[in-house]
Amino acid sequence: MSKVLVFGHQKPDTDSVTSAIVLSYLKNQLGLDTEPRVLGDLNNETKFALDYFKFDSPKYLNDVRLQVKDVDYTKDCFLQENDSIFKGYKYMNETNIGTIPVVDNEGKYKGAVSMKDVASNLINNDLRKIDTSYDNLLEALNGKEILRFDKEIKGNIISPSYRSTTFKENIKIDEESVLITGDRHSIIEYAVENSASIIILTNGVKMKKEHLEIAKKNHVDVISTKHDGLTTANLVVLSNYIKNKMKIKEIVYINENDALGEVLDLANKKKYSNYPVVDNEGKCLGVFRVSMAYSRHPKQVILVDHNEKEQSVIGLDEAEIIEIVDHHKIGNIGTNMPINFRNMPLGCTETILYLMFKEHNVKIPKKYAGLMMSGIISDTLLLTSPTTTEVDKEALEELSKIAGVNYREYGMEMFKAGSSMEGKSISEIIHGDFKNFMVDNQKVGIGQVSTMSTEEIMSKQDEFISELNEEAEEGYTAIALFVTDILKNGSYIFFNDKAKDIFSNSFGMENIEQGHFFEGLVSRKKQIVPKLMNYLDN
Repeated sequence: MSKVLVFGHQKPDTDSVTSAIVLSYLKNQLGLDTEPRVLGDLNNETKFALDYFKFDSPKYLNDVRLQVKDVDYTKDCFLQENDSIFKGYKYMNETNIGTIPVVDNEGKYKGAVSMKDVASNLINNDLRKIDTSYDNLLEALNGKEILRFDKEIKGNIISPSYRSTTFKENIKIDEESVLITGDRHSIIEYAVENSASIIILTNGVKMKKEHLEIAKKNHVDVISTKHDGLTTANLVVLSNYIKNKMKIKEIVYINENDALGEVLDLANKKKYSNYPVVDNEGKCLGVFRVSMAYSRHPKQVILVDHNEKEQSVIGLDEAEIIEIVDHHKIGNIGTNMPINFRNMPLGCTETILYLMFKEHNVKIPKKYAGLMMSGIISDTLLLTSPTTTEVDKEALEELSKIAGVNYREYGMEMFKAGSSMEGKSISEIIHGDFKNFMVDNQKVGIGQVSTMSTEEIMSKQDEFISELNEEAEEGYTAIALFVTDILKNGSYIFFNDKAKDIFSNSFGMENIEQGHFFEGLVSRKKQIVPKLMNYLDN
């Protein structure tokens, strides 16, 4: 079974990333098989925390949409390119699948063959030609090996109906002749003396000893079968390599990582019932049948530090949410079954995790305590944010002792590392910590950047406003960036010009100006979003 994926919101911040790592560790200690992931690039502050406590960045998660590999498709269902048509026909009947993939010796997908192809072979093709192996002939004929010199058998099928003398006068036997005969001993002698490719004896006939010796001398292969001549001739045709009958261009194949929805759309257009499944290296894995599309196993996920669909991973509706741990307002994510939903009015998700470790009596390792400490420092701005609670303070004190780190000194180092804007574009700064909200069908976007030195950002005020105005045209009623000055304990605001009245009224001002400084305003969750929602709701 696949691992349960634990992740925070898009535009990951320190709390969401560290919470995913820490909760994954806790769940694994409790017996669940989980893996932390992130939904975007890490900011400098988060990178600092991971590096400081020697953690690798979690892998990136693009989406959790249902994929072909999440469906019970028929695995290991394919034919080797050197298998016979006879074997292919039997396999189709056994599996009840009308189109079977064909692979080479390394398992790479080469094409596919269908029941229609088998029928076409028997009706339209030259039934006098054979291109197969000795083993295929033995299998198709349920035959007995008499003499074997060649692995490959290729040539023209001859089944004598003339008198022996007429046959010898009119039919040439050579190294490409495949003779099917009963007890026509003079014809058998003629065939071995002229070095036929192979002689297939029907009705259980035995070759005379002297003819057998000539066959050995001239390297003539011999097989005996109990079938009559007509049945034998049909089975010999069916022993041909299936690779010569398969289709390549006409067959549509799919990758196991393809989104199930896209595959079903393709199936609706193509009207095929079966599709070969391959991996990224072209190896065939089996057959996807459209009728199996509803036998699916959604990815299991745990959400941390968010519970709004707009802030989460692509394809969340197609996944199975088994748990949510968050400290924000309850959003719009719904589930089909009851789940564990831990939501507490605390300053940080890591504080909730701190309580969960205590509840489960699981010891917090030193390096994990450092990560949890980083998340609390970041989200509470070193306990100065109005979202900070006594529980956050208690947790930070305890975690810093376990980590063996002075949290105030460490916090200032972490903020300093995260404050650097070097090499970042205007858009990257806006969206470094950015969240979308839906309020009465109105889309609102709020970005926040915390820094110890606001001069660099404030000097580019016009550029930030221009970018926000441009992005507002993408469906936003209001969009803003709050520049939080960690040392001054307040925030500056830039917003799209058309939303001036919205921000003025939301914050109880007559005429808010770009770059206005709000003293004491540092929390998007508690001080910014509620004001906007209250105004827009009314």
